[in-house]
Amino acid sequence: MARAVVLRRLSFGPRTRAQLHEAILAKDVPADVADAVLDRFVEVGLVDDADFAREWVRVRHRDKGLSRRALADEMRRKGVPTDDAEEALSALDGDDERAAAEALVARKLPASRGLDYPKRVNRLMGMLARKGYGPGLAGEVVRQALAGEGEDDQP
Repeated sequence: MARAVVLRRLSFGPRTRAQLHEAILAKDVPADVADAVLDRFVEVGLVDDADFAREWVRVRHRDKGLSRRALADEMRRKGVPTDDAEEALSALDGDDERAAAEALVARKLPASRGLDYPKRVNRLMGMLARKGYGPGLAGEVVRQALAGEGEDDQP
């Protein structure tokens, strides 16, 4: 039963060991059986939290523009061990984050045209905050983008 649960879950895409463990326990399988089955899946390479974390960071940063902080939160919720998450996040540097934030703002900037300056700033800053970017970087990126459109800081 535990093996079938794992195979079914993996057929939809990679999962962390913690996610699979939780799914097995939800089927009232004893914890020691769940651990044994998962140990075997890890041994043969079908479950690998480090690979999961690297791919998660690569895809979510590229497709969703998520910051390191947001990615770390997601991986923690998925049960990725801290060491694996930190290693995966080390592939991103400050330039990567800045470039992602700039791309997000560039994509949303046209939708804010016609609004007054404070509303534009609030909307763009809010969008970046939801993606996990801190106020310092978000403010710089938003001000730079608006200045590029000819809008200067206004009180």
